[in-house]
Amino acid sequence: MYYPEPITKLMDSFMKLPGIGPKSAARLAFYVLNMKEDDVLEFAKSLVDVKRDLTFCSVCGHITDKDPCYICADSSRDRGIICVVEEPKDVIAMEKMRDYNGLYHVLHGTISPMDGIGPEDIHIPDLLKRLQDDAVEEVILATNPNVEGEATAMYISRLIKPSGIKVTRIAHGLPVGGDLEYADEVTLSKALEGRREV
Repeated sequence: MYYPEPITKLMDSFMKLPGIGPKSAARLAFYVLNMKEDDVLEFAKSLVDVKRDLTFCSVCGHITDKDPCYICADSSRDRGIICVVEEPKDVIAMEKMRDYNGLYHVLHGTISPMDGIGPEDIHIPDLLKRLQDDAVEEVILATNPNVEGEATAMYISRLIKPSGIKVTRIAHGLPVGGDLEYADEVTLSKALEGRREV
């Protein structure tokens, strides 16, 4: 179907976003067409501001509008613990729980030989530099419990252990409120491995 060029360009832009196909792009484009001009300008400004005003923290790699980020700059945080995560959105998820008061290190990906991503392609060397600080006593590996996340956690663990720094892995297993009968074998196996005395 033929659309005027501005709509087509907008649809093409929306389709660059993950999970947006032609139908969703058309729906969004026509929604924008019906928005008030001030709202459209504010929306466009927000998109531009995200690209212009945000950067990655030079210490931990988290997204920030100030360098270092608010977490690294916070002197009340426990500098003896670094939680290693895959992406900035993982930092946000951890911060929502409000139980962790240490620092973070964002890898910006995982080791994935199938995709041509090796240890040098993510922020592992930066992590090793940070660990030369005598204040670090523990590294928590909080990568996702999938093949790439597990491989990345094992690789980092092998690099760090000779230094004498404690290396821990977040627990995996059944979610709170989950039923055993609906859990897959891998999840049950991880839950059993991670059992603790009560």
